[in-house]
Amino acid sequence: MKRARILVVEDEEALAIGLEDDLKAEGYDVVVARDGLTALRLATTQSFEAIVLDVMLPGRDGFDVCRDLRRAGNRTPIILLTAKAQESDKVLGLEIGADDYVTKPFSPRELRARVKAAVRRSSRDAPAITSFADVEINFEACQVRRAGVLIDFTTLEFKLLSLFVRRQGHVLTRSQLLDDIWGAGTFVTDRVVDTHIANLRRKIEPQPDRPRHLVSVRGIGYRFDG
Repeated sequence: MKRARILVVEDEEALAIGLEDDLKAEGYDVVVARDGLTALRLATTQSFEAIVLDVMLPGRDGFDVCRDLRRAGNRTPIILLTAKAQESDKVLGLEIGADDYVTKPFSPRELRARVKAAVRRSSRDAPAITSFADVEINFEACQVRRAGVLIDFTTLEFKLLSLFVRRQGHVLTRSQLLDDIWGAGTFVTDRVVDTHIANLRRKIEPQPDRPRHLVSVRGIGYRFDG
């Protein structure tokens, strides 16, 4: 089973390390960001099941990060983490799109429970079937149909297409694709990525040489447009 990925955004080093260690011990993959701008970059280019977001951050504060993500259509559950206890701050956080709010000091057990609930929501909200143009993807059955006809997909091709669809509108670099699909540390060249993209286009695009859905972003990578 795939491990849920959690983005922890916290500039206080000791607390960031503690949160990372605690969540990893619970079986999560954890990525840590120490400022708001890094958090935005990670949250918009990688997939996470939940975000633990401190409010008081350098660069952009947690409220701004939350607001920007929601405006961009990112629906990843967000748990705001802050020393502020005023009712108005809690209301603001929820109004701009946060899913939960934890006030420092907090117990690790409480935060773990909140993260677990957020991950459940993230999993429940993910559709079992999605479609674009004449293509239908069944994530549970690992099947792809085009105009009602079942298309032969390799496991790797299905994982690659699923990643693009779930990250619709976001540019994914070749390095990100290699890490997420082939696994970090695997020796695979960028050319292999390009070859698999070409194979996907032949299976889902009306005109593979003029792609409408799986488009190239020059010098960066690829983006999926539904």
